[in-house]
Amino acid sequence: MMRVENSFYKKIDMKNNHKIVLSLSAAAGILALIFVAGTLSSKPEGFWAKRMPTPHTRLDVQAVDMVWDADFCGEKVKLNDPEVYERFDRELMVNTYMQSSTLLYLKLSKRWFPVIEPILERNNIPDDFKYLCVAESGLQNVISPSKAEGFWQFLEATGKEYSLEINSEVDERYNLELATQAACDYFNAAYTKFGNWTQVAASYNMGQGGLTRALADQWQSDYYELQLSRETMRYLLRIVALKEIMKDPAKYGYNLRPDDYYAPLNYTTDFISTPINWVSYANSKGISYKDLKYLNPWIQSTNLANTKKKTYIVKLPN
Repeated sequence: MMRVENSFYKKIDMKNNHKIVLSLSAAAGILALIFVAGTLSSKPEGFWAKRMPTPHTRLDVQAVDMVWDADFCGEKVKLNDPEVYERFDRELMVNTYMQSSTLLYLKLSKRWFPVIEPILERNNIPDDFKYLCVAESGLQNVISPSKAEGFWQFLEATGKEYSLEINSEVDERYNLELATQAACDYFNAAYTKFGNWTQVAASYNMGQGGLTRALADQWQSDYYELQLSRETMRYLLRIVALKEIMKDPAKYGYNLRPDDYYAPLNYTTDFISTPINWVSYANSKGISYKDLKYLNPWIQSTNLANTKKKTYIVKLPN
C-alpha cells in the first residue's frame, strides 16, 4: 500500500512540476512582451531604428479655390455654366496637385518665356498663348504619339506648311525662335477665320477644319457650347488653369527661390551657309558635338549638305 501511495504521489508531483514549469514559461513570455513593448515605445536606435515603420502623417489636402474671373486673352471663361465650372475646377485641381510636372514648368518658364514672349508681341499675339506652349509640351522638345514634335508640337506636314524646314539633317520644329514664329503665323491665320482667341486655341488642338465643322454641325458660335472630343474639351481650360497657377505660384503652394528657376541660356551666335560636318565644326570651337546639339537641337545629323546654300544661325557657348 505504501508503495502504491508513493507511486501515486510521485505522479502527482510530476504533474505539478510540469504545471509549474509551464506557468514560469508563460510568465517569462509575458515579461518579455512587456519589455519589448516598453523598448519599442521609446525612441528606437540602431538595428530597430532602420526597421520600424514611421507613424502615419495626415495629409493636409485642400480643395483649390475657384478663380471666378478666369479668362483667356481677355475672353471670360463661362463659369456660370455648371459643366464648364466642373471642367475648369478639375484642371485647376489636377495641375495644382501634379506637383513634379507643374514645378518643372515653373522652373523652365524663366528660361523659355523670355524667348517666346517678344515673338508673340511682335506678331500681335496675346501673351496668354505662352501657356498654350506649356500645355502642348511642358516647355520641352518632346514627341507625341501622333509624331507632333518640338515645343509647339507641329506635325511634319503642318510645320512645312508654315515654312519650317524638316528633313533628315534639319528639323526646325526644334528651333524655338523659328517654331514660335510659325505658331504665330498659325494663330493669326486662325484669328482671321474665327474672330476670337478662345477658338484659335481650340483649333490648334483639333485643327481649323475640325473646329469649323463642329461649329456648323452643332449650330453654335461659342466654344463653350460645343461638344467636342474629351481632349479638346479639356485643352483650353488646362491652358487657363496653367496660366492661373504660373502667374501666382505661391497661391497654389509653390514656393520657389530665385535660384530654383533655370536661367536663360548664355550663348553667342555664328552663321553657317556652306556644307559642314558638325562634329568637326564643334571641335574647331573647342566644344563637343553634344554641347552643340544642346544649344541647337534642330541639328538632326552630324553632316549638313546644305545644297540650297541656306544660312543657319548657330548658337555657341559664351
